[in-house]
Amino acid sequence: MAPGVARRARRRPPRSVRSARPVGVRARSAEDWWWDRLAPSGSGYHLLQSDSMLLVLPGPGPARTRVQRRAARRTQRPVPPASRAAAVKARPRPAPVSEPQQGPDPGWGDRIPLEILLQIFGLLVASDGPMPFLGRAARVCRRWHEAASQPALWHTVTLSPPLAGRLAKSGAKAEKKLLASLEWLMPNRFSQLQRLTLIHWKSQVHPVLKVESTAVVSFLEEAGPRMCKLWLTYSSQTTAILGALLGGCCPQLRVLEVSTGIDRNSTPLQLPVEALQKGCPHLQVLRLLNLMWLPKPSGRVVTPGPGFPGLEELCLAGSSCNFVSNEALGRLLHDSPNLRLLDLRGCARITPGGLHDLPCQDLEQLHLGLYGTSDRLTLAKEGSHLLTQKWCHALRELDLSGQGFSEKDLERALAAFSVTPGASHPALCSLNLRGTRVTPSTVSSVISSCPGLLYLNLESCRCLPRGLKRAYRGQEEVQWCLEQLLTSPPSSS
Repeated sequence: MAPGVARRARRRPPRSVRSARPVGVRARSAEDWWWDRLAPSGSGYHLLQSDSMLLVLPGPGPARTRVQRRAARRTQRPVPPASRAAAVKARPRPAPVSEPQQGPDPGWGDRIPLEILLQIFGLLVASDGPMPFLGRAARVCRRWHEAASQPALWHTVTLSPPLAGRLAKSGAKAEKKLLASLEWLMPNRFSQLQRLTLIHWKSQVHPVLKVESTAVVSFLEEAGPRMCKLWLTYSSQTTAILGALLGGCCPQLRVLEVSTGIDRNSTPLQLPVEALQKGCPHLQVLRLLNLMWLPKPSGRVVTPGPGFPGLEELCLAGSSCNFVSNEALGRLLHDSPNLRLLDLRGCARITPGGLHDLPCQDLEQLHLGLYGTSDRLTLAKEGSHLLTQKWCHALRELDLSGQGFSEKDLERALAAFSVTPGASHPALCSLNLRGTRVTPSTVSSVISSCPGLLYLNLESCRCLPRGLKRAYRGQEEVQWCLEQLLTSPPSSS
């Protein structure tokens, strides 16, 4: 061996000697380094590890067993070099303590603080609703059951029969189980309920739930004072629920919607208008959709009710004609000056004179379209100008489809949107004239006067030229229609 090589070999110790550590000092791994960085000693936090998550939780960590505490103290205790050899010869070497196997902690769910669980559950409930998630989470452990039972997570509930397709096989047992579940949820989970939606109850309430009217009424009496929104699909329980509302069980109700869905209800719904005004004085939205609604009078002489002072939206739309008249509409809206949306599609008995007498002065959306009505109905041919002259300054959407107003009457009505010198442009952005007798000159005038018009429906307008009887969406299409009307020769079909 060369002298230089031998000198370097004597100067550098072997690799095994360089990497050797004193006995009793445990080597630190990269995992230990990360754990110390995330939850250092004395910070008031500890780490909790499971299969697919690593949680940093406040407070001291889980208590270790006696064997683990001994092993930790033994590995951290320094051993003097002089007495190391004597200690090894004097006593036998103890058996190495086997480290606990790394695996999923069966009780990690119990150690998550309740506040964190409530926040996690709240995010899931906000996106998917409380059912069926909370019912399944309550079966995980006691801590999860406690979190899932908090009434604050049950503000908004949608109830629908989940076993509607299996009832033919399960029979009465499934019906009894569903009924028992619903009756248990009412007093135990719905104490802070604010919004209740019933879906598909019209055809399945009898074979699926068979909810007794007394149970529904008792539920409304308990949760009603805090409820502000209520959606109902028309069923045999609707009368009982409305009776509870008339009795004043939901004085803070803001939104009430009763709907039959796509199928029209053939049973007339008797609704005492004045009693509803007394039971729900703060109502802001009232929707009676596709119902055969009869405004039941309180007696031979109808005394005016308190009205709905805060009502902003009234929707009585239906797929066919109903029995709503000017007198019934006046009883509903005689004290509603803040009304912004009025949807009367299918209400063929409402006349422009009855609408002109309403107290609201800033109506923004007016829908009077008649869809699928019979040709034998006698429609008003005059009076449309009463509507536009009263609300042209605020109207953003106007629907006159299917109405029988004459050409001159429509020309006079739409002339109200003409811009006067020094006045601002009308706010009209949607106009539906489908099936009316509007003329090309009237359409050209309203397009020129309303630069913000974004939707114009001219389908089945018999007085317009061929090729222009369609719906126009967007400002470009509406302006194209104006150009065609100005350049096309007059035509009657």
